[in-house]
Amino acid sequence: MAVPRLEYQKKLNTPAEAVSGIESGSALAFGMAAGQPPALLAAVADRLRAGALDDLRIYYKLAMKPAEETVLADDVLHAVHPCPLFLTDVDRRIVKKQMESGKKILSYVPAYFYQIPRLFTDFIPIDTFIITVSPMDKAGYFSLGTNNDYASTVIRSCKRAIVEVNENMPRVFGESLVHVSEVDAIVEYAAPLPEAASHPAAPEDDAIGKIVSEMIPDGATIQLGIGGIPNAVCRYLSGHKDLGIHTELLSSGMVSLIETGVVNGRRKTLHRWKHVFTLALGDRRLYDLMNDNASMESYAASHVNHPSVIAQNDNMVSVNSALEIDLYGQVSAESIHWHEFSGTGGALDFMRGAFDSRGGKSILAIYSTAKNGTVSRIVPRVTSLVTDPRMDTEIVVTEYGMVNLKGKSTRERALGLIGIAHPDFRDELTREAERITLI
Repeated sequence: MAVPRLEYQKKLNTPAEAVSGIESGSALAFGMAAGQPPALLAAVADRLRAGALDDLRIYYKLAMKPAEETVLADDVLHAVHPCPLFLTDVDRRIVKKQMESGKKILSYVPAYFYQIPRLFTDFIPIDTFIITVSPMDKAGYFSLGTNNDYASTVIRSCKRAIVEVNENMPRVFGESLVHVSEVDAIVEYAAPLPEAASHPAAPEDDAIGKIVSEMIPDGATIQLGIGGIPNAVCRYLSGHKDLGIHTELLSSGMVSLIETGVVNGRRKTLHRWKHVFTLALGDRRLYDLMNDNASMESYAASHVNHPSVIAQNDNMVSVNSALEIDLYGQVSAESIHWHEFSGTGGALDFMRGAFDSRGGKSILAIYSTAKNGTVSRIVPRVTSLVTDPRMDTEIVVTEYGMVNLKGKSTRERALGLIGIAHPDFRDELTREAERITLI
């Protein structure tokens, strides 16, 4: 096994040396969320600040602090063209800046998550890709750890791949392994992985979590997002048996279910016994659970999020959220007043896949109001971009109950949604539905 180690040493560089070949006018992509390599991003930012690099197009998803402080910092924005595939607070700060200045800086790339790997092979040629990986094993393999998503595709389709080895990146199996021969440069940097912020549970979370958990049967395979509602769902699933995981995002809420054996994958029909995901973002406890855990498998989003693959899981239950839903069943999950707020993500991927699953169902879990109860999330007509068409929406849950829209007429849909809206807005919604002869 000396050959991989020799190749490793031959490719080992300082961050500055590793990024020195990135050219002005080229396309750079970097790992999403916890896969963002802080040392390499800092080295790229140093070149931008020094004027040695300009007109750099950067593609990424879920920018976090390592990106915010480097290639997306205010003092380098003049030299980059950010093209996110999903917006976070980091990007929204830039959007606010460009709206105030009237100068275009950032431009969102709309895409279903399962299609993103193909975008990078067929439509967006990437010159350089940088990402954090786990330490190399004796056979010469790194692991992409928390990030398979588009990383496992881009690292093999880009012109130059640079990896940042971090001892804190968990070693994960499935199709997460990358051989030392497949990368062009290596740097070493130990830093804690970015973690998802946790917030206290709201009363609405518990109410919705209880309703949703009661619709998930023993033996189901589940997909959950991140935040208060999914965490509440996990808490209420503690008495279930033989659940499986096939999810876009592996989050901290699932840890207890795995540790206690509630989730074991025994009754899965695809990837049996395995907890399958394409992206992980949570706390240190989650990352520790993932490390060298043979039950954990990650695959590219083109596999995990593809509706036809999702549908192969019998009794597949997807649970996602949204910003707004109208009385027709149209869902806006990514924008506010026609301005991009987050991104398309994989909600529709799982909505369609779960519905096509034998015994499966898709659930949209949504708070009834926003802005401290002053705005209804159930509206007569969506006021922004439609993420999920009305034909795809199935079960909708608020803290006031649930309604299944499948097979319902437009009148029945409107009445059902009004019935689970916040009581303060039901009369107003009813009047508007009557005005447009929806009911």
